Amino acid sequence: MFEYLKEIWPTLWPTLAAIGVILAFVPFLGLYMTFIERKLAAYVQDRLGPNRVGPFGLFHAIADAIKLFLKEQTIPAHVYKLLYFIAPTFSLMTAMFALVVMPFGPVPTEYSSGFRYIVAPGIDIGILMMIAISSLSAYGIILGGWASNNKYSLYGAIRSCAQFISYEIPLGLSIIGIIAAAGSLNIEQIVAAQGGPFWNWNMFWQPVGLLVFFTSALAETNRLPFDLPECEQELVGGFHTEYGGIKFVLFFLAEYTHVITVSFLTSLLFFGGWHFPGLTGPVDSSLGGMLLRTFVLVFKVGMVVSFIMLLRWALPRFRFDQLMGLAWKGLIPLGLVNLLCVAVVLTFDLPKHLLSFTAIFIFVGSLISARQLQFTINRPRSAGRPSIAQTTSEVTI
Repeated sequence: MFEYLKEIWPTLWPTLAAIGVILAFVPFLGLYMTFIERKLAAYVQDRLGPNRVGPFGLFHAIADAIKLFLKEQTIPAHVYKLLYFIAPTFSLMTAMFALVVMPFGPVPTEYSSGFRYIVAPGIDIGILMMIAISSLSAYGIILGGWASNNKYSLYGAIRSCAQFISYEIPLGLSIIGIIAAAGSLNIEQIVAAQGGPFWNWNMFWQPVGLLVFFTSALAETNRLPFDLPECEQELVGGFHTEYGGIKFVLFFLAEYTHVITVSFLTSLLFFGGWHFPGLTGPVDSSLGGMLLRTFVLVFKVGMVVSFIMLLRWALPRFRFDQLMGLAWKGLIPLGLVNLLCVAVVLTFDLPKHLLSFTAIFIFVGSLISARQLQFTINRPRSAGRPSIAQTTSEVTI
């Protein structure tokens, strides 16, 4: 056995090191993302934010973690105990396992030599595997809502199921165009195809795909304006109403892990990954080159994470019918049109940057959506009941 371990050790230790990095840094990032989000919220709302514990409030997240870990672990008497404990664990496990095939830095061509920024490199169905595993995280929320034996939690679980099913379709449609152009499901090869000048980045010739992907992925994270499974104003806390202490922390950490995954995927698939013209060359396996590429990718991911956090304080929450309508009437048609355009360009071997003009579909769709929204606001709620605008005008008169 020792001879076998000695033989596979050159390929085993990079995998173990990558797993160690993920297990060490993802919880740490999840912990401090709460601090960063509260600081951004304070900046948007013109207040100070956390500033009491440590210099500039940097230890506030650690104090929150200690408080949550030391909280009394109460278990409501009416819950289904086995599923009640499985649900948060399952959510975190699926969120972490999705990171196995995602490169969090530049991956060298020779997978067997030295440290690599990925747990399982060279998987030809990497992007498909990641989406499949990420989809399983819905079961953690559904189990939590069902096991809580609480009608508010159950409503949140049902909403989550409908939301995940609806937004998985446009998410897949938005990625098919990228896969078809790169000719591979391997994330590393998709990033390699974006090397060179800026206009090789997929965001410049797939603007509709970027919009559909980012919106759908944001809905998968259950973040505002897509936090219908939680929705504190309506459901008290939604699927995690009956959870507290460390059990709630696991749900919370799973949500932030999804945010990290979405940010990495957006950067890798659309923003060129670790490529940046003038800074990173096509081939540079030196230590300095690898560190520079890692910094470029982390910077892009940080920008996407900040944008996701700012959206929470910039957009109101959708109604549930608006949430479903956005997926089935908006994103899915846009994804199909974008996929058709990609197929035409690739079939007739046309310049792929002609697809930049598909941004016109976004403009037209925005006009139609604004018109429908205005019509919904102005129309009467029922035959004998005037609209809000009519009532206001009568009161003014």
